[in-house]
Amino acid sequence: MGISLAYIGYGIATLGPAIGIGYLVGKTQESTARQPEVAGRLFTNMIIGAGMVEALGLIGFVLPLVVK
Repeated sequence: MGISLAYIGYGIATLGPAIGIGYLVGKTQESTARQPEVAGRLFTNMIIGAGMVEALGLIGFVLPLVVK
């Protein structure tokens, strides 16, 4: 019972990273459309930012297993 409630919490916790990555990619695409010459630098920064946001989702996945 306890572990299933933990994963419901994890499902809710993944909403933040999902919104963050969507916003990050959308703004990168918008910036690339405005200034195509900086697309390489924007892509690099987007990947670094996505990695940081995704780490939040992975922490939320592992935490219920550790707390159990």
